Amino acid sequence: MTDHSGGTEDGDASAILIPLHEARRARLDQPVRFERRELDQILKLYGRMVAANEWRDYAIDHLTDRAVFSVFRRASEVPLFQIVKDPKLARKQGAFAVIAAGGRILKRGQELGRVLGVFDSKLKLVEA
Repeated sequence: MTDHSGGTEDGDASAILIPLHEARRARLDQPVRFERRELDQILKLYGRMVAANEWRDYAIDHLTDRAVFSVFRRASEVPLFQIVKDPKLARKQGAFAVIAAGGRILKRGQELGRVLGVFDSKLKLVEA
């Protein structure tokens, strides 16, 4: 049921009904994007890796089925790593994945923070 009237009886103009099929169609027409918190986590990692002189450039692609953050050592090369958000795989293997240059999936999961943990250096015991 759609309310086409200008307002409501009690004066609350924020109660506008939108048919569900219209809302779904509008959402499906948009490309997949990284949310602000996800992009914040990725850019923090990127800043650390730039400071360590490992990465130098990046690119973000918002496609119809997935969002991709590609990391480059030089802009003219193929990406070293790709951080991918694929919502179709959210209930199966996890929406997030880190893919190496050769196409090998390094880590996949539901939470972006855990997936990005693949870049954390492991502490090693050094005997003196």
